[in-house]
Amino acid sequence: MLESLTVKNFALIKEADVEFTKGLNILTGETGAGKSVVIGSIALTLGEKAVSDIIREGAEYAFSELVFHVEDEKLISAIKALDMPVEEDGTIILSRKIQPGRSVIKVCGETVTLKQMRELSSLLIDIHGQHEHQSLLKESRQKELLDLYCGADMEKLLSEIKTSYTAYNGICSRIEELSVDDASRQRELSLAEYEINEIEAANIVPGEEEELEKRYRKMKNSGAVFEILSRVREALAPDGEGAVEYAGRAVHDINAALALDEGLSDIAGELADCEDMLRTVARELDDYMEDSEFDEALFKETEERMDIINHLMSKYGGSTEKIAEYLEKRRAEYEEYKNLDSVLEKLGKQKDEAEQKLRKLCKKAHDMRVKQGTALEKEITAALTDLNFLKVSFTIDVTERGNYGSDGNDDVRFMISLNPGEKKRPLSEVASGGELSRIMLALKAVLADKDEIGTLIFDEIDTGISGKTAWMVSEKMAAIAKSHQTICITHLPQIAAMADTHFCIEKSEVDGRTETNIGRLDDEQSLNELARLLGGGSITDTAIANAQELKAEAERVKAG
Repeated sequence: MLESLTVKNFALIKEADVEFTKGLNILTGETGAGKSVVIGSIALTLGEKAVSDIIREGAEYAFSELVFHVEDEKLISAIKALDMPVEEDGTIILSRKIQPGRSVIKVCGETVTLKQMRELSSLLIDIHGQHEHQSLLKESRQKELLDLYCGADMEKLLSEIKTSYTAYNGICSRIEELSVDDASRQRELSLAEYEINEIEAANIVPGEEEELEKRYRKMKNSGAVFEILSRVREALAPDGEGAVEYAGRAVHDINAALALDEGLSDIAGELADCEDMLRTVARELDDYMEDSEFDEALFKETEERMDIINHLMSKYGGSTEKIAEYLEKRRAEYEEYKNLDSVLEKLGKQKDEAEQKLRKLCKKAHDMRVKQGTALEKEITAALTDLNFLKVSFTIDVTERGNYGSDGNDDVRFMISLNPGEKKRPLSEVASGGELSRIMLALKAVLADKDEIGTLIFDEIDTGISGKTAWMVSEKMAAIAKSHQTICITHLPQIAAMADTHFCIEKSEVDGRTETNIGRLDDEQSLNELARLLGGGSITDTAIANAQELKAEAERVKAG
């Protein structure tokens, strides 16, 4: 559920906080007051493309924040599967800060990408505006809605079809790759043989390049290292005038002083230790320099070996492990081209088996779509009748096509006739914008129990309707709101009367600047707003009485 919306410096909104509730949340207001700005701020938070002119004039940024509360464990698991954070109490905070040229999107304080935000928002909220109604015209969307109606059985079946189709398509692609003429086959054999021999001749050991690099670097730097160590050895000079000799003299002198003053024993001991340590370092340094004599032949051998491996890595992979993988791949391909006829025969059998399995799954999906399509036709027809499509005729055509896809081999098309005597035609050829809004509402009402998204937003749902139709739409909205949190922007009193929570969007002038404000209405304020919607310019006693009657009727509908 969407608990709250916070907006700052967004177009005409300087600052607004809205706390939504369960059930039907209605937003009304004068034309131009900024109702679309509210939905726009939500959509932008959820990942819609931002433009800099939405930042309120004079402000440095625009900010929008949505706070959701999720209780369903399945939904929480799905969100966490997207690697998105969720607070311990199920709270999810989505925010977006928009500045000229850039924006920062966060989920529970962690920065995310636009793509990640869109994936997350698709689990939390469903916005239905004019664009969404237009998506109904796409047959791919119509198939998705039918599959959603089919439920968990179809979801499982589609997963099996996708796996089977991937396997089948892979076999077909391999057959196509191997179906070459004899000249091409010989070229592939020669190339594979050359590459195999080249890699095998190198006799590469996995991880060898790291050891070679380490040895090469040591030998390449050995001259400079030897020069430095020579200076260190000269400074120590165990056989001459150096630190070791001076330390020895110091020990001799301190011992002479110790014979006269026993209080110097600790200092004498420490100095003796220093001399021993210096002599040990000098011996180890001599041993290291003796063992580290530069071997020109070994250096050249290492260089040549590195050149071979680097050459192969540039051709066959960025590491010796990848070269080994490439070698195994080419060996397998060589054997395939060497025995091409038998390989193609084997692949042909695999293709037939895979196609047979895929065909059975697609037929099962087709039968399910046909059966459930008939049931969905009846429910949608009834819902459309409830929305004042009195003579509507609605059918779902499910036809099998010749080719397969990852969702089967069906084409699904919604067919409708809105007037008696007219033949059914595709939805895209018949419905107007207002009719599409009502058809979408009918679908949402039918699919409400199967749709796991908790919050629905309807914008422009009342396009092109009034009177009795508007009342029927409001009843359907109230029905959906029983199982889903529903937020609706409307200018119709029939829909507004059904509100469980009523907000009013108003535009005012403050210090010479236009501001849009959003306020929650109490019962009396809501009644006055209904009267305004009913009466137009002025709120009369008659308009108040009509508003009371409309509200009473709405309460009876919701109670029933």
